[in-house]
Amino acid sequence: MKNSKFSVKHCVILPLLLLVSIVLFAMPTEWFGIQELTVVQQRTIALFVFAACMWILEVVPAWATSIITMVLLIFTVSNGQFAFLRSGENLGTLVSYKDFMAQFASPTIMLFMGGFVLAIAATKVGLDVVLAKVLLAPFGKNPKTVLLGILLVVAVFSMFMSNTATAAMMLAFLAPVLKNLPADGKGRIGLALAIPIGANIGGIGTPIGTPPNVIALGYLKENLGIEIGFGDWCIRMVPFVIVMLLIAWFFLLLFFPFKAKEIKLEINADRKKDFHFWVVAATFVITIVLWLIPEKVTGLNSNEVALIPFAIFVATGVFSKNDFKEINWDVLWMVAGGLALGTALMKTGLAKVLVDTIPFATMPALVVIIVSGIVGYAIANFLSHTSAANLLLPILATVATAVDLGAFGGSAALLIGLAISTSVAMILPISTPPNAIASSTGLVETKDMAKMGVIMGLVGLVIGYAVLILVGF
Repeated sequence: MKNSKFSVKHCVILPLLLLVSIVLFAMPTEWFGIQELTVVQQRTIALFVFAACMWILEVVPAWATSIITMVLLIFTVSNGQFAFLRSGENLGTLVSYKDFMAQFASPTIMLFMGGFVLAIAATKVGLDVVLAKVLLAPFGKNPKTVLLGILLVVAVFSMFMSNTATAAMMLAFLAPVLKNLPADGKGRIGLALAIPIGANIGGIGTPIGTPPNVIALGYLKENLGIEIGFGDWCIRMVPFVIVMLLIAWFFLLLFFPFKAKEIKLEINADRKKDFHFWVVAATFVITIVLWLIPEKVTGLNSNEVALIPFAIFVATGVFSKNDFKEINWDVLWMVAGGLALGTALMKTGLAKVLVDTIPFATMPALVVIIVSGIVGYAIANFLSHTSAANLLLPILATVATAVDLGAFGGSAALLIGLAISTSVAMILPISTPPNAIASSTGLVETKDMAKMGVIMGLVGLVIGYAVLILVGF
């Protein structure tokens, strides 16, 4: 079976994808039907199609696709590309090769590293089991209630701190739970998927839960004179979050039923709570507290805070050079490749060109709202949620002043709807960092993530816009 799978994917699908990508790469720009499309933007389209299909079809592991994509981006759309590719008319803006290489050490990657280090250290000293028992105590030992509890806990944390930081923290909590479930059951997959679902959905609950919320509220206030308070937002969005979590719980149990009747976490009585244990425990508390406190108070963002465990554990001997081997380097490579592709879409101007081709101003009001949600959702699955919001919101803010949206929730429905549509984009491991963290467990396949991602995305769009149109702000 494995040989057959290898044969189909590598001998049929891969050559076909390469052929399609080469055709897109080499065909005249005029054939795309996009005004002012540059050669560099055309090459980005070709690489985007190649990478997206490779990720979705899993022709090779996701991290391998990311590395291939990053190398191809450097050699074809950067200022470090092959010399013969730099000639010709309408070349367009080349991206600095340093911008692509910098993704290997981007702030997002550092946050991932900090999360992995926390999880490894917690497991090493036995703190992970202690934390898991404390966290899950209110939800009993029934796997079904534990799953619901994890969804709720992740969502609550995500309302007040970075989605990525929340997912990184939960990785340490859930590691012993995942280990204690039967390897031949599907329940472990559901628990792993609860991390990104809870984080992505939970962030919608408060104005500060995720950057698209902040960006949307900023445009409403500065461009349209509409100010929405913290409480007004929460009154409408927290119930939405709760309903979405319950729906997620239902589908997770449906697709990934538990084989075990209860979850047992045994603490090794022989393990002593030595100096290293208390160092890790104290660092855990400090890191979480700093993640929870707003950046404007401490001056530190979540990416910077993630470096604190690194420094403390290395300085105190908790983390040795051998422990670095335990870091999920494949996940880091995968995320870096996704970030590099997003960089190409933004810095070549391709993303803006594609969005500008959509005639929002000439559409009926309801169509504007529907199309903006679909476009935001589609783009955010491949760009960061923040980048997607930054790209679309200026356009939609202009549209909001030109189109009468009063019957469909007004301008708030349009802009906040975009924030929701970007936040529920989670079909691929590269769609959002929490997805990548779930992928790092080694339990979640892309098809499982895509299945839940599509369901939660479509349901989120329908319910979210229903709330905005029927209830309004």
